Amino acid sequence: MGSALHVFGRRGASKQSFLDCFLSLDKSSEEGGQAGEDQDLLLAAAYVSDAQYNRNVPFETSPRAIRLYYFYNHWTMQVAIYFFICVDLSLALFEVPALFPLPFLATSIAEVLCLTAFFGRLVHFAKVTPQMVFWKDTKNICIMVTIVLTLFDLIIYGSLEAVNIHSIRWSRALRPVFLINFPESRQIRRTFRSIRNTLPDILYVFLLFVFSVLIFSLMALKLFGDRGLQTVEGSPYFTNILEIAFELYVLVTTANSPDVMMPAYNFSWWYSLYFITYIIINTYIFMSVFLAVVYNNYRKHLKNEIRKLAYLKRHKMIEAFNILKVKVGTEFVVMEARWKQLARIVMPHISGPHLELLLRISDEGQKGHVDKMNFIRLADLLNIQVVTINIKRHPLEDWMPRVYQSSASLLVQRMVRHRIFVWVYDVIILINAIFIALDEKNPFISYAEWLFLSLYIIEILLKLYTYEPRAYFGRKQFWNWFDTLIIIAALVATVANTTIQSARKYNSQQILDIVLILRILRLLRIIVSIQRFRLIVTTLINIGPTILTFGGLVLVVYYVFAIIGMEAFHGKVQFFDPNFTTPNALVCGNPALKDSAFARDRYCKNNFNDLASSFIVLMELTVVNQWHVLAGGFALVTHQAAKLYFIGFHVVVVILIVNIFIAFILEAFFVAYSLEKSEVETAIEKKIQELGVGIQEEEMQDGKLVDNMDAKDSGFSGDDGDNKRKALKGLYFRIASKKYRTVDALLQQMFESEIAPEDEGPSLDEILNFSPGDVYPKNPNFENSA
Repeated sequence: MGSALHVFGRRGASKQSFLDCFLSLDKSSEEGGQAGEDQDLLLAAAYVSDAQYNRNVPFETSPRAIRLYYFYNHWTMQVAIYFFICVDLSLALFEVPALFPLPFLATSIAEVLCLTAFFGRLVHFAKVTPQMVFWKDTKNICIMVTIVLTLFDLIIYGSLEAVNIHSIRWSRALRPVFLINFPESRQIRRTFRSIRNTLPDILYVFLLFVFSVLIFSLMALKLFGDRGLQTVEGSPYFTNILEIAFELYVLVTTANSPDVMMPAYNFSWWYSLYFITYIIINTYIFMSVFLAVVYNNYRKHLKNEIRKLAYLKRHKMIEAFNILKVKVGTEFVVMEARWKQLARIVMPHISGPHLELLLRISDEGQKGHVDKMNFIRLADLLNIQVVTINIKRHPLEDWMPRVYQSSASLLVQRMVRHRIFVWVYDVIILINAIFIALDEKNPFISYAEWLFLSLYIIEILLKLYTYEPRAYFGRKQFWNWFDTLIIIAALVATVANTTIQSARKYNSQQILDIVLILRILRLLRIIVSIQRFRLIVTTLINIGPTILTFGGLVLVVYYVFAIIGMEAFHGKVQFFDPNFTTPNALVCGNPALKDSAFARDRYCKNNFNDLASSFIVLMELTVVNQWHVLAGGFALVTHQAAKLYFIGFHVVVVILIVNIFIAFILEAFFVAYSLEKSEVETAIEKKIQELGVGIQEEEMQDGKLVDNMDAKDSGFSGDDGDNKRKALKGLYFRIASKKYRTVDALLQQMFESEIAPEDEGPSLDEILNFSPGDVYPKNPNFENSA
């Protein structure tokens, strides 16, 4: 694979020096007397940055407000607020019931500090946005109300604890509100909006599903209630309508199948038809309808969200253009110098060659200015990852040129660069996998492992001989680093294992396990060699950031249910060491569990006695296998109504959130398989090829042009094409792999491709009030794919 030692145009780079740029420009403006122009430049940069990162934060345009807005978006402020959110959420680990108990005073002080940080962030946001906008934003109201309720709960709880009266810390379930409602968590909010928008349509399906379960419950009561049937435990079979409804609901999840059917089936095989009919209607038909409704609504509202993002980005870029535009002839444009200043402020660490490349694309006629249509593309240009490559000589070529350029040396280099060399080692890895599966105690197998290890070391040495070492171990060469580290670790572990076995001082099974795992990990290279596998892995990488968003959503739901579960069930079930044989140990510390399936299956460790245990129980409920045993156990130690808690969790997580996650995965794969390159990305690639400084990604992977590469920050100098070519001196560019593009970015590019370049779109108020029923503009391509 190729090497790229320096990457420009990454999203994270522009977050680092906003404030520094502002201060430096502010200083220069005071010295040069151009404060007004610099303020306009900073305001335009704020709009471009918002468009680049899809931020939708209305802010004041005064110099002080702009300064505060830059500081508000600085990465240190975002890290700080997430730090306090994590601290606030983790307090449940130290509060009663606690995994690591701390005094109430310590946890309450920590929580007050977190609330102070949240309030400070809110005040900062209020200083940035207009007052009318701030007070109309429900996110801000939710944060303020949660802060007040938490302080009220702290005071009441602390006062009761002072007089030894235990109460409930109900406000702990509100802590995820801070994670959801701060502007930095817009992706999580978007997912919650998808759920909220899906609820009205799914509610009718759910009510019909409940009606079906109740109808079948009444049928079961009439069919089996008076026949004297008993369960395996000896309890009456299907004699209570509520118990029947619960068992049939569990049957929809297949967790109690076929156990729930066996008493009736043993009595007469005709009764199996009842359960088969029920499963077909409720498990297969209704659950499929749930997925269809969720997926349809997800697509509809996703389109609406993406349309908003696309038009908001264009609106902000037009605002930036209107600030910086000057009239040249009959049209308004942005001068080249101002365009460069703007790009430097938005992305302070952009290299000179990269900036010149983007200017060539924006100023196609080399007129010294950028027109409106090309200016609007600036945010997209800055988001595209461009790799700068400098072809360099191998050190051996300088140290011993005759040897390195000899016919034998060149033959070795051609062999290593050839695709067959990769195939040969893929076959070696597969053969090694077969040997790994064989008996390790066989001496022949043991010696063969040394042979394979030697072949892998020779592979690395040959590649280092052929490719420039700094390029081979570049920052982006993950698989090269992976191979080398695995080989070195396997060599060290194998030598250590052999030494220990020869010394015979103690058993080296753990080191042997490490050796085997390291050998197996090398099989991952095969995935990259097969294109279809690579496409799947690429799609998984694309959806990775959004999977984290769903992880945040699941964390919020888990946290709320965990807090409720700890308040309702903590201390009801106790875990004892397996060596304990006391009666309490056999019933999980609660006599109500005697002769129950919960106690027989030794589920005592599945409890709500601390946050970590609660999360594990909720994970088991998400898997749904045996979840009715857990629900029945906690219902025995409290009340039968406790089953509603477990049913509610199943409805929210398994039926709603998991189906939305499936809908997202389906949409992500459709997009990744069908979407072509964006128009902006194609323009950059076209300009790279026109300049004669392009390297295709396929060539990078084949190793044809990357044997000696490094990154270099040199500019385009000279006036004519020949001088510019000479000035480059081995400097090359390429677009980074498509695997780094997120699904949101792909969908947005799909929608933007349907918007005419001269179309300024609707007004800001119309954009913010978009609804899924709007069809502005009519968009057949986006409809088909999203």
